[in-house]
Amino acid sequence: MFRIKFNLIWSKVNECCSHVIPGIIYPWPYKKPSEIGLALLWFTCCHCTIQSEPEVSGEGVIQTELQRTVTLLCLPDGGSETQADEELVWLRNGAVVSLREENKKGRSSVCVTPVIHEDNGATFTCHLSRNATIRASVTLNVTYHPQLSGSEEVAVEDESALVLRCDIWANPPVSSVSWTLNGSAVDLFAGGFTVTNDGFTSQLTASNVEKSVHEGTYQCTANSPVYGEHSKRFQVTLTEKTMKFPLMPMIAGLVVVIFTVLLAVVSRWSKITKLPNNCLKRVLKRQMSLNCNVLICKNEDVNDFFI
Repeated sequence: MFRIKFNLIWSKVNECCSHVIPGIIYPWPYKKPSEIGLALLWFTCCHCTIQSEPEVSGEGVIQTELQRTVTLLCLPDGGSETQADEELVWLRNGAVVSLREENKKGRSSVCVTPVIHEDNGATFTCHLSRNATIRASVTLNVTYHPQLSGSEEVAVEDESALVLRCDIWANPPVSSVSWTLNGSAVDLFAGGFTVTNDGFTSQLTASNVEKSVHEGTYQCTANSPVYGEHSKRFQVTLTEKTMKFPLMPMIAGLVVVIFTVLLAVVSRWSKITKLPNNCLKRVLKRQMSLNCNVLICKNEDVNDFFI
């Protein structure tokens, strides 16, 4: 279930929402350096600050959820020159975010909307265009519950294999997963069940199923430390075993028979064309019939045809 292309992700990162974070940037007082034989070095900015909605934590992490909107505002701080002249650059996981010209100088904002799974762990960095070492970064922590809900009907033949899967992918990860059959915990030993869990999917399997043992209502329940329990049901019905028609062997046999007949006709075609019409029909009939032992034609070439 992670499979979103890079351009789809970037289509969500837009320049927007500067009004979401209130505040006005006032220019710093500007003083021209004195020229009294002493060279002074003036810094227009000593660092950058990122404000956000939701707020960023002290560790530089923004907590959010799926389908929400995250607004980021970058401001150059400190210095003695006008901040409105500072050009800013945004990066997402090291890649440059395209900005409009009016959204580059003095202050710059980006929005992530709606937040999706692939935004989890994404790092947004803002730095000065003239000095990339003056920067600030924040990281998104997107929380979501396992996508478990509803029910599904499953039909399985007797003596075949049963496979049930639950999507338990969540952030933070689920703390536990349980399987029940008709309201009771699945008896792994009695039913010959096997349960596997890779952190993304929980799978319940059983081979050589029997109606009296394996038919019923199964339920997969995942427990999230943040979102609680989520579950999905499977209504499993066992059907009688059917004889499977050997289609491929039958087709292969039919092809062999057809090619054999065609080769027989082609190998004798020169003799067939010399026979009279009536006799030709009888010859072809003789060629296709196994019950005809004797064929009499007025043309003497018929005897040579079957030699």
